[in-house]
Parts: sequence; C-alpha cells; structure tokens
Amino acid sequence: MNTAIAVVAFVQSRHTREDTGLSETELLAPVIAEVKEKSGVSRFGFTCSGSCDYLAGAPFSFVAALDAVGAWPPISESHVEMDAAWALYEAWVRLRHGDIDTALVYGFGKSSQGDLREIMTLQLDPYYLAPLGPDQVSLAALQAQAYLEGSGAKENDLLAVAARSRAAGRANPYALDLPEPDPEAGYEVAPLRPYDVAPVTDGAAAIVLAAGDRARELCERPAWIRGIDHRSDVHSLGARDLTRSESAALAAERAGARDAEVEVAELHAQFSHEELILRAALGLSDSVVVNPSGGPLAANPVMATGLIRIGEAAARIHDGSAARTLAHATSGPCLQQNLVCVMEAE
Repeated sequence: MNTAIAVVAFVQSRHTREDTGLSETELLAPVIAEVKEKSGVSRFGFTCSGSCDYLAGAPFSFVAALDAVGAWPPISESHVEMDAAWALYEAWVRLRHGDIDTALVYGFGKSSQGDLREIMTLQLDPYYLAPLGPDQVSLAALQAQAYLEGSGAKENDLLAVAARSRAAGRANPYALDLPEPDPEAGYEVAPLRPYDVAPVTDGAAAIVLAAGDRARELCERPAWIRGIDHRSDVHSLGARDLTRSESAALAAERAGARDAEVEVAELHAQFSHEELILRAALGLSDSVVVNPSGGPLAANPVMATGLIRIGEAAARIHDGSAARTLAHATSGPCLQQNLVCVMEAE
C-alpha cells in the first residue's frame, strides 16, 4: 500500500551535560506533553520508543517511561533497544498498513549516569572483540587513523568539522554551549582530540508521524518521507574497510537520496571524521548544508540523537527553509549500522 507518511511535529528537550536529578520519566514528560500540544493529537494509533537499559542500569527501564505517555486506556505500543530513529522506522512501517493515521515516536537517554565508553563495549562481538575491552573512542580513533592515512585528509579537516558543529550548536537553544575547539588540546585517543568526540549528554525527543490527509490537517507544511532505509555492515571490524561506509551508501541509494539534490543533511556523526566518511557515502555535494543544528558534536543524547537528526531535518521543511532534506542515524561501532531518511515538502 502506497501510503504517504510525514513528520508533522518534533520536540526535543534542552540537553544537559550533567545529571540534573530527573528520572527518565521526568525528563521525558514535558517533551511528550509539548509534542501532543504541538500536533494537536492526544491519543495515537501507535506508539514506539527507543532507549537502552544499560544506560539506566535497570531491565525494562522503558516501561517506566510509559508513565510520561499515558498507557491507559490501553494503547498499541512497541519498543526498540536502539536509537529511536529505528523506532520511527517501525512506526513508519506500521502506518503503511493503512488502518491507523498517527504515530508517536520518542527516545531518551541519560549518558551521565554511567561510563558511556564502557557501556558501548557491550555491543561488540562477545567472542573475539568484547573480551579485549576496546572502548568506543579507541575504536573510533582506529577508524579515524585509517581514514586519514587512506584519504589524505589532515587533522585540520577534523578540526574544521568540530569548529563548525560547535558554532552551529551555540546558535541552537537545545544544544550544549561548548567553547571553540582548542587545537593545542592533547589527544583523547590519537588522532582524536576532545573536541572530535561527541559530549556526554542527557536528553529526550519526540516526533509525531501522520498519514495522508491527516498529516495535512495537523501540519501546514508536512515533511513527507519519500524514502527510508537501514542497512548494516558485517559485525567484525577486521572484515570491513573502516575508511568507507558501504551500509550508509546502500541505505542512501535505497532511500532515494541520490534521486535529487538535498539542501540540508543532518548526520549522526559522533566523531568528527565520521562526518567526512558519511559525506562521501551519501554522495553529498559541497553545497549541502550539513548539521546546521550542530549535530552530535554539539549534543549527543544517546538513544535520541538519531531521532533528533530526523526531527531537525524535518524542521527545515516545516519552517520553509528547505524543500528536500536528508537525515541519517547510526548504531554500533565505527558506523556499523546506518539509517537514511529523505524528506520533501508537498
């Protein structure tokens, strides 16, 4: 069934670097209340969320977050233990069945509660790689070094990405107010310096999807999803070329990203070199405005960051500043899994 589906509302929290003492439910509640008010919808045909129990340190922690949504009278609800961009994909598939016309998608994460590097090690291959204990930043540094050596790019190219992202973030009231990158700063893990690494961030976000005429009723200028696809590279890091992202390139092709030029691209690049790899994989020209929100290098609320990329890209269509945008989300080490969403105005 060829059901047209659009993003009609997007809300995010004001992100913080430190634990404010709020529970995940308290962090999420005002976001859900605002997106309901913004969309004008109080009950949805389907609800789907994305989060990570390891961040909360408790099993089935997403169940408590339903208190912020309201699960009575009973609702149709699902959850992914992934970034909420994948929850949006599930909601998009559900809407295409044609028997409902609205869906609520949300994601949340409090990275400040634990050691993110240690937590992310748990997603590695449990037999060969995880026992070695490489942390997330060290693996990203291996990829960055391979990219610099293979592409001819320099560390100043990484600095330029970080500087632009932080400057854009300072203009975004929801992102963190981070200082200019210091090129004299020591390495976090060579060749990555502290500014090349996404900051620890707590936050939440929510999106409302609607189908067909319902979308036009709820939003003056809906962001229509023209294509969405996600792909994964092989799990073993030693079995793939870390200087490229074949799964991102394939997802972009299947989502129709190359059918016409996009004006704005929001990329889920948690390390500065990832943006350069993704630009090439997605076929983005120099004229495309990348991460005008500041991107993950300005705020990285894990499990909501990818969803925010979709929301920020949709917001450019909502406000009329762009007619065709692209959003990207990733999960896993070294850009292992990639989702691409292309949106257009009517």
